[in-house]
Amino acid sequence: MTQEVKIAASILAADFARMGEQVKEAEQGGAGLIHIDVMDGRFVPNLTMGALMVDAARRSTSLPLDVHLMIVEPDHLLADFANAGAARITAHVEACPNLHRTLQAIKALGCAAGVALNPHTPASLLSEVMHMVDVIIVMSVNPGFGGQHFLPEVLPKTRQLRQMISDTGRAIDLEIDGGVNVETAAVCVQAGVNVLIAGSAVFNPKFTVEAGIKSLKGAIGDKT
Repeated sequence: MTQEVKIAASILAADFARMGEQVKEAEQGGAGLIHIDVMDGRFVPNLTMGALMVDAARRSTSLPLDVHLMIVEPDHLLADFANAGAARITAHVEACPNLHRTLQAIKALGCAAGVALNPHTPASLLSEVMHMVDVIIVMSVNPGFGGQHFLPEVLPKTRQLRQMISDTGRAIDLEIDGGVNVETAAVCVQAGVNVLIAGSAVFNPKFTVEAGIKSLKGAIGDKT
């Protein structure tokens, strides 16, 4: 099953003083999703956006909000993010001792349910929940900070996950997060990824948001 490759514009790299405007620019520039990284200073060493930012983004775009929870005990906050307008909520397998329950809870809130894997985490940990997941995020950097260099050693895992997805017969999105740019985008797509999460390759003072998205699409042969 072939899926369209989408660009998920990660607002972690956006100008926070112009957040609403930048989200609109991403939509107008051809992004397929708005990606929102939520960090709690515990699961990862940084502290970022919460449900209020999701609500603000929701009021600035009609694109689906792809909320990535890099937090411990995510179950306690799932309803807050769903109520704020998240279309997709992804929690880390490393933070979910009862992953099946977490996925059920996300789905019960009316959101697509996702699981993220850190670079060292094997694909096999998802074998028992593939029938439930709608989104899988492969971290291609160690989570917690933007602007890190891409780790190519995760590509065999993305290929394995693409095969696992194919075996289900379901249209599960396979996303990659970290160091995605015009140099790395093509190898990610070749390894089975169909959602490229991009921060500084989209939101960058050196070029417009539209130009960043266009360059990424050009790198994967998308002329739209």
